[in-house]
Amino acid sequence: MFVREKTVNGYTYLYLVENVRENGRTKQQIIRNLGRKEAVLLAGDLDRLLVSIGRFTERAMVLSAIDADPAQVNARRIGGPLLFGRLWEQLWVGDVLQDLLAGRQFGFAVERAVFVATLHRLFVSGSDRACSEWMASYLIDGAEGLSLHHFYRAMAWLGEEVEEKADGALAPRCIKDMIEEKLFDRRRDLFTDLSLVFMDTTSLSFYGDGGETLGRRGHSKDFRPDLAQMILALVVDTEGRPICTEMVPGNTADVKVLLPVVDRLRQRFGITRACVVADRGMISAATIAALDERGMEYILGAREHSSSVIRDIVLNDTAPMVPLVVERQKGETQLWVKEVKVDKQRYIVGRNDAEAEKDRAERQAVVTGLEAQLKKGDKALVGNSAYRRYLRRTDAGKAFEIDPGKLADEARFDGITVLRTNAKITPLRAILRYRDLLEVEKLFRAAKASFDTRPIFHKSDAAIRGHVFCSFLALTLAKELTRRCEEKGFKPEWQPLLNDLDRLQQATIEKDGKAITVRTPTSGMVGRVFQATGIALPANIKEHHA
Repeated sequence: MFVREKTVNGYTYLYLVENVRENGRTKQQIIRNLGRKEAVLLAGDLDRLLVSIGRFTERAMVLSAIDADPAQVNARRIGGPLLFGRLWEQLWVGDVLQDLLAGRQFGFAVERAVFVATLHRLFVSGSDRACSEWMASYLIDGAEGLSLHHFYRAMAWLGEEVEEKADGALAPRCIKDMIEEKLFDRRRDLFTDLSLVFMDTTSLSFYGDGGETLGRRGHSKDFRPDLAQMILALVVDTEGRPICTEMVPGNTADVKVLLPVVDRLRQRFGITRACVVADRGMISAATIAALDERGMEYILGAREHSSSVIRDIVLNDTAPMVPLVVERQKGETQLWVKEVKVDKQRYIVGRNDAEAEKDRAERQAVVTGLEAQLKKGDKALVGNSAYRRYLRRTDAGKAFEIDPGKLADEARFDGITVLRTNAKITPLRAILRYRDLLEVEKLFRAAKASFDTRPIFHKSDAAIRGHVFCSFLALTLAKELTRRCEEKGFKPEWQPLLNDLDRLQQATIEKDGKAITVRTPTSGMVGRVFQATGIALPANIKEHHA
């Protein structure tokens, strides 16, 4: 089948013809008159025909190659590497790593190893042992040839100490600290400041010794007191973007973490005036005095139950509360706030109606269960902390009963939050800022679930720091992706998005010196996410030389 020209009355026409055999002779048979040559060329009909035919020849090549030898089809996932690889570039993470690697002769692509480890945290997480096998299913530029010992060396470099531990510091200065500072400098502009920072801590347990100094026994937030652990502090800005991490031995109490971290923030990021927002676990008289001495503003959660000042004075204050309705994703929240001063100390009292109802319902459920248990006998109740706080001995002294006074006292704290602050802001603003601390708690939950840092099998402090720091980089990429999507009016669900990205694959088939690369169609949220981040998808079918 081919195209031929024929001139009739001075005009040239194009015909689609084929060779046929009749009575032992070959002759040309016209299939279709395509029209006058100049009109056909001007309309581009031949070009469209050739493109259409070429598309079917590519597909025929692909199908014949698969039928001939399925093993030669190299199919790998591309969604995650494309999306987060571009964010990695746009946040200058790769550039910062390469700058710090200048002059170091590692003999392998350290920056690529760090990127692969970070990508692994985002998708399935786990140990670096699993990462070296996991990456084989993904098409990641520059990751060819990486093996397990390369990941170990990259993690050790991230946590490598660059200075001796300073007096009063909880941890030495490391490469990962320099990366955090350079990343912050890259995005710093006239409107960027750290006048308000949020900080929280969590514990990460080890199944091994946990390095030379980090692995220690302490209060376990993982509910694994039998394991050595480390304490991880995370600092974020007002937009919820991670700024830095601090990693300290697992026997360090929260109240001892705040001041060293604040001091290092001032040194590392040039903070001259800031307001620190932290949870009640970090508050103590010594901590507050030290913050006042440093001229730092603070909004700190107070211990409502254990502080006699709060119990006996602040909560008994008779001044009225001011109502505030706050819009949330699941509807409106009714808040009530007021300010109470005791000996020049400023307390902010807030009450959340929704939380108060939740506290009341939970207490009522405990009391209902307690009443049922009392009918069976009270000996087993004393060992149950949820029950014990509501019990008292009977007049006979040999049995227990529900104490109405304790129930009434507990009800005083329903939905109540008490803050201690020296910041020059309104009570309403202080409560809202403290509620923003929930962003850090959500990031921690993400780090220990979606971006699970564990298990950690490394034996040195440096490698452990590097391993955990990759989770920090994963949080940074995830937060940036969420921010860009929210600017476009939607918020992707994390796990379904990862599943959609994994379904985006690319296969390359080679035959007769020719290669065809075929991409699967997008599904779910992939199209919207790539559009929101301004990242172009590769062509569905691409032909190139093998």
